[in-house]
Amino acid sequence: MSNPLPSSVLDAMAATVEGSDSGRMTFPEVLKRLAEVGVESYSADLRRCERIFFLPDGSSRSFASRLSHHAVADLFSPDGVKAAIIDIQQQRIDYAAFCERIAAAGCCAYVVSLLGRRAVYMGRSGETCVEHFPAQT
Repeated sequence: MSNPLPSSVLDAMAATVEGSDSGRMTFPEVLKRLAEVGVESYSADLRRCERIFFLPDGSSRSFASRLSHHAVADLFSPDGVKAAIIDIQQQRIDYAAFCERIAAAGCCAYVVSLLGRRAVYMGRSGETCVEHFPAQT
């Protein structure tokens, strides 16, 4: 059973889901907000359209995404995932388009580790693609 979380932590988690889904928050902004409230990692399940946030004490919370479900391609394409990462980093696409693109590249979920400063993208058969990101300043 998860521990009760302060409303400020829950509000920050919910704000990052809404902010990224609506295109009003960038990935660095999401990381900064989550780090401020002690989140150490989160996962995004593209098939279930949800994100789960994890804290160091073992507690976690899931939030539904308002984004539409996209079918996940059978074959995993690390190159397709990397191309989508580059496009969102350069602000050529928003988060909704990013999710659509990585699903088309066979990504069914990803995990972001704030501690490890990396995102691990996973295919349906367990394939992975790792993207490292710089520490927050």
